[in-house]
Amino acid sequence: MKLTDNFSKSEFECKDGSEMPQNVLDNIKQLSKELQVLRDFTGKPIKINSGYRSPIYNKSVGGAKYSQHLLGKAADIRIEGLSPREVYGIISELIKDGRMRQGGLGKYNSFTHYDIRGTKARWNG
Repeated sequence: MKLTDNFSKSEFECKDGSEMPQNVLDNIKQLSKELQVLRDFTGKPIKINSGYRSPIYNKSVGGAKYSQHLLGKAADIRIEGLSPREVYGIISELIKDGRMRQGGLGKYNSFTHYDIRGTKARWNG
């Protein structure tokens, strides 16, 4: 199922094969629209490392108990040619400019976390 010009539902599926609940899919649709803004801005493909996580899978990977991934509101992403620090900075600016939705933004060694929780949260992993 195509969600935006550059994202499909399969990219956000849980790695354990769990069925994505409808309310989670609704959130994934919103998240993919935000990530499309980033894709259009950078002109580079975005790799989704992790999107939706079932409760069992989230626990198995050591995810936060109330992770936004459980709701389909988060994605851990990579953009080839850009460091996680650079991706973090670009998203920060797009949020500041009102082009992307406010939410959680985490910088890790090999990826950047972005979520659409609606309130500002920032951290280094």
